[in-house]
Amino acid sequence: QVQLVESGGGLVQAGDSLRLSCAASERTFSNYAMGWFCQAPGKEREFVAAITWNGDRTSYGDFVKGRFTISRANGENTEYLQMNSLKPEDTAVYHCAADISISKIIAGNFGSWGQGTQVTVSS
Repeated sequence: QVQLVESGGGLVQAGDSLRLSCAASERTFSNYAMGWFCQAPGKEREFVAAITWNGDRTSYGDFVKGRFTISRANGENTEYLQMNSLKPEDTAVYHCAADISISKIIAGNFGSWGQGTQVTVSS
């Protein structure tokens, strides 16, 4: 399994932006598709975004389309989630995920995920 460490969360106001980072321990990071999920208290885990190993395909959850952008830097073993136009309903713990298959990440059936970083958006 890949060890993943998220960072970049915080408390912001509605309309602000944040960039989350996820650092991976695996030297073969470029072999893995990567993604992000979020979970708010009392709610189910929700798919946010995913990206293939080489970045040629991305996928987004409906609630973030047009606002969030996923990217990766294979030379730095890091993936990113640029979050713009944040809304109070985006408040959640955001986890990064890794798997060989982007389809498994989208389906929520991935092999590795991190402890998460808290994002809180005030109105």
